[in-house]
Amino acid sequence: MNNHDEMSSSIGQSTPEMLRDIRFQTDHGKLFSKQVSRLFKPGDDGQPTHQPALVTAGTETNGVIMIDASGGGKTTTIQEVLGKFDALQDNPETGRPRYLKIKVESPATQKSLGTTILQKLGVDNTAERAKVWEIWQAVRVRLERMGITLLWIDEAQDMFKDTATTETDNMLKMLKSLMQGEHPVVLVLSGTERLGRIAGLDPQLSRRFAKIKPRDLKIGADNEDLEELVKFLSGKAGLTFKAHFDVISRLIHGSRYKFGRAIESVILAIEEALYQDSPCLEVEHFEVSWGEREICEPGRNVFAAEDWIEIELDVDEDEYEAQRTAATNKARQKAKRMKKK
Repeated sequence: MNNHDEMSSSIGQSTPEMLRDIRFQTDHGKLFSKQVSRLFKPGDDGQPTHQPALVTAGTETNGVIMIDASGGGKTTTIQEVLGKFDALQDNPETGRPRYLKIKVESPATQKSLGTTILQKLGVDNTAERAKVWEIWQAVRVRLERMGITLLWIDEAQDMFKDTATTETDNMLKMLKSLMQGEHPVVLVLSGTERLGRIAGLDPQLSRRFAKIKPRDLKIGADNEDLEELVKFLSGKAGLTFKAHFDVISRLIHGSRYKFGRAIESVILAIEEALYQDSPCLEVEHFEVSWGEREICEPGRNVFAAEDWIEIELDVDEDEYEAQRTAATNKARQKAKRMKKK
């Protein structure tokens, strides 16, 4: 390996990581920041404190739900906003932030979710025979002791089993209970479209949440801005970029019209260009990196096929979600019939 190869290898390892650390301000990020700020009491300086703003005669909090498809960038957006929320940073009594992030591991039950939260709060050993209500009572006590006033549950749709109506109802009731009581916390839920549908099953819970759904990218309307972004990232990597033909439109379609996925596709293409020691980011680099990630035939590669706009993406995922929705509706109808009896 000569010096040029060593330098190329070093760049290839460090540049993508540097690019992924770059944060872009988005409309839904601004909206999320505004909504979260409204959920906390203002201080004398007018800035939000860490104390939740209580509603319903001072008995409960409100929350925010962020809904987007996988890869849309919702998790990154929330993390960025909460990381800059001054009042929720270091608690002098614990040396830890006043917010807690939990990622739901599927399949989840009330017991497993409660145990996971306790582990995040420093409680490693939970009795196997502990009842669900005991675990969640411990969660509430621990949240209060640690001064946690915002709980963020990521991939929240996995808290619910569509065909188990009773379990779904119990999980929704548990969420409401966290927003009430002696130490109510602000809840942030993030997940896919299914989360929005399930939250809507309980009107009382649904009204407590502001809903944010980032808009999809649009071919034509967003091409110019996205092209400038690609040029910016390419420049940061020491590459030039000149959009050829419809490469930006192909990028939007190949990214499922999601901003977060588009950024990741660009970074992977830049990584491929650096690997090939190319001074320019070309459509061929998108073709290779996207094809390797999607594991698709050339005829179904959106950066190579002539009829790329006709290529349907994530068909299996859409069918899966449709089946889950049908199962949910069936379970709800069955539950209604049982109640009538």
